[in-house]
Amino acid sequence: MTDAYYPRNDPIDFYGNGGFRFGSMSHQGAILFLPSGIHRWDVETLAALSPDHFLKLQREAANIEILLIGTGSRLAMIDRTLVDSLRHAGVKVDIMDTGAAVRTLNILLSEDRAVAAALFPVD
Repeated sequence: MTDAYYPRNDPIDFYGNGGFRFGSMSHQGAILFLPSGIHRWDVETLAALSPDHFLKLQREAANIEILLIGTGSRLAMIDRTLVDSLRHAGVKVDIMDTGAAVRTLNILLSEDRAVAAALFPVD
């Protein structure tokens, strides 16, 4: 499977209906928003998250000030050991529902902050 990738950091214009719209693109499913661009994030549920889902992010950790994790339509907790491993890699993690994560991401982008986001879609 090829990596769906958008090589810019445009704000997210819309989220809902199981996907996201940014730039001139739209994507159904989860996304990983990194300094290098926006990537398809192949994870279906929070329970399925593993350290492997954050390998791309960890390769760019030196360029990330904060990681926003959007858990879908409602705030949900993520396995503590996973969050601790991200923090150990030097990434500050903030967990919130996807709507709040998108709004925060767009504000931080407008301030030229080094932000990343792992976003689950909202139906």
